[in-house]
Amino acid sequence: MKTATIPPIRVAPEFRIEVEDVLEQGETLSEFVENAVRQTVLKRKHQAEFLRRGITAIEETKRTGGGIAAEVVVAKLEAKLAAARRTQSQHS
Repeated sequence: MKTATIPPIRVAPEFRIEVEDVLEQGETLSEFVENAVRQTVLKRKHQAEFLRRGITAIEETKRTGGGIAAEVVVAKLEAKLAAARRTQSQHS
């Protein structure tokens, strides 16, 4: 398979020095950049999939009429927080 190149980027000389300072033993700047690009691509794919699943879940909840009202969830969380604060103040 033929390889392709990613366009070069211009950075301030200080930033290039900063990047070079964090390279691992034997790692090249090109390897570092490729790894960073791969990680960012993977992160964005995961974010897009997370959003897709979330939207699907919201649509399913609306369609079925299931779920718990936000006010109920917030009230339960506030009660738990208040209980935790009481417990913490008793131990202080």
